[in-house]
Amino acid sequence: MNRKIVIITRKTRLQELVEKYNTVDQTKFYLESVGQDFTVYEEEDNRYRTSLLSVEETVVELDYRYIILERRFLSNFLFSPDDIVIVLGQDGLVANTLKYLDGQGVIGVNPDSLSWDGVLLPFQPRDVKMIIKEYMNERRGFKEITMAEATMNDGQTILAVNDFFIGPSSHTSFRYQLEYDGKTERQSSSGIIVSAPLGGSAWLKSILVGAQQIIGSFGQVPKVRLPFSAWSDKKLIYSVREPFPSITTESTLCFGELKLGNELVIYSNTPENGVIFSDGIENDYLQFNSGATVKIGVSSKRGKLII
Repeated sequence: MNRKIVIITRKTRLQELVEKYNTVDQTKFYLESVGQDFTVYEEEDNRYRTSLLSVEETVVELDYRYIILERRFLSNFLFSPDDIVIVLGQDGLVANTLKYLDGQGVIGVNPDSLSWDGVLLPFQPRDVKMIIKEYMNERRGFKEITMAEATMNDGQTILAVNDFFIGPSSHTSFRYQLEYDGKTERQSSSGIIVSAPLGGSAWLKSILVGAQQIIGSFGQVPKVRLPFSAWSDKKLIYSVREPFPSITTESTLCFGELKLGNELVIYSNTPENGVIFSDGIENDYLQFNSGATVKIGVSSKRGKLII
């Protein structure tokens, strides 16, 4: 076969700890010394490795060229237009992968159904052979996933499948000017979250639930309704975190909807440590300091999740 299969993986918790403590034995000693059960980590690691081996054996059986790509290399990898992409969960890994693609379909495989619900991982390792064959014969459908796009005034762009964070790289206040729906105000906050539909049950959900609990403590409990009906909804939601009103800053434009064609414009007034990153990947960021401007809206690019 000329087409290539790219299997996207991520380190297990045990692998990350072994990197930190050098050996499995030292990792076991550390976990048990702080009262944790090493076997939980070991069994989780074994399930992931078994699933990866199963997927790899299936690809070899089907006679495809393939590469195993670890999550941290995603931002530097050049995908070919006809690549077949298999993501070996968790759900967040699917989101991390989609934004680096350009129309390639993603097959989400749940390697550990005992640990992960797998909302974005509809398949098990045993399904991979059937799914690849049906996908190649155009007998599998897909869900379209709306993404957000941030464009800087210097031409740099970044995509988000779940959400953007715009704000300080550390726990400090962030000063900026925000334009939304024809209105402008200067704000100071701990940052801004812009959520795409897939992220409606992620960071945005925690913001809404937190707001509900705060208001509830004053005797009113509003019903939290997630603002997206489908992953393909062509709109975004932005929310300002911990806005601080003062004699020079306001806090009225703190939550809103960005429909297709609308933009949120942010001008940084913070001299240093301003960043923009997406989907929780903090080491793949754009600097956003004084003089920088970003426009955020619905991207023309769409993700494709095979179903």
